Amino acid sequence: MSETICRNLRIRGRVQGVGYRWSLCAEAQRLGLSGWVRNRYDGSVEALVRGPLEAVDALLAWAHRGPSMARVDSIVSNEGNAAEIGTRTGFEQIASR
Repeated sequence: MSETICRNLRIRGRVQGVGYRWSLCAEAQRLGLSGWVRNRYDGSVEALVRGPLEAVDALLAWAHRGPSMARVDSIVSNEGNAAEIGTRTGFEQIASR
């Protein structure tokens, strides 16, 4: 059984207004991950992701590409606080911050 990890992602580039959050949410759900994604007021997208190491790594690889209209310039990935996800079992979009 794979180790469960939690990662906080900050994605920068042309990632707002191009379906990035919706697409990331769909990919995370397909991979069976829990957490959330939101726009940040600085123009970036932030995600908090929890799940098996292999699935989180697969989402991170996808995040570097994103949907066809996106342009990803950089992703900063740090250890996430799983307590922020709590008992959430799915993946959803949440309000901007």
